[in-house]
Amino acid sequence: MTIPFFKYQGTGNDFVIIDNRHLFFPKDDTKLISKLCDRKFGIGADGLILLENHESLDFRMVYYNADGNESSMCGNGGRCIVAFAKALHIIADTTSFMAIDGVHEATIIDDMVHLKMQDVSKITATAEYSFLDTGSPHHVELAENLSDLNVKEKGARIRYSDLYGSAGSNINFVSQKEANTFAVRTYERGVEDETLSCGTGVTAVALAMHQQGKTTSNCVRLTVEGGELEVSFEKDEDGYKNIFLIGPATHVFEGKITW
Repeated sequence: MTIPFFKYQGTGNDFVIIDNRHLFFPKDDTKLISKLCDRKFGIGADGLILLENHESLDFRMVYYNADGNESSMCGNGGRCIVAFAKALHIIADTTSFMAIDGVHEATIIDDMVHLKMQDVSKITATAEYSFLDTGSPHHVELAENLSDLNVKEKGARIRYSDLYGSAGSNINFVSQKEANTFAVRTYERGVEDETLSCGTGVTAVALAMHQQGKTTSNCVRLTVEGGELEVSFEKDEDGYKNIFLIGPATHVFEGKITW
């Protein structure tokens, strides 16, 4: 099998993206997906995304973690597939598409993708951490000496703890830099390692920090290992709405791989 592919990255969170509108890709082949994402024996990526037709929206996004399993929503992957859809001339600068957590809207402004996330009505807050679902489950924890933290080791310990059971959670460690700026490092389940950026993760961090009173701004800047992202939102009595994940999505290269 020869598979045409495209490689995209959003603040260092990288993806193999495949145009699967003709449904040629073997979606149940977990081993193939894992091998394509392998950085030594395949193309190399944090995840694989299929772009497929949808009956009423511009397209459907199907996302797989690097372990080969279909996963919950990926924010940076969502931004990258929007840029990919524009490159394919499926869309211009605005779109509505279907993902595993429902319909998403997005706009491209000056090469920055503004991706609308799902509303968040519940944030569980304790003295040690916050937990919320921004399309994927996220543990948010303040950390001192963030640059020296062994994110893979500590993240895995929390991810596999009894706190989250067999399903696990993504784990975010946070340090406040300025009034509305936070540094974030994330351990992602499915990748089972630290990634340079996590879109649903920084979204969770922005909302959790606002809910905790660490910032009063409704536009929060997040510094990740792969660059900078912004999250804007509105707060009302029901929670958080009109949440947008904002950042770049870049085409890296394209090619064909025979398997």
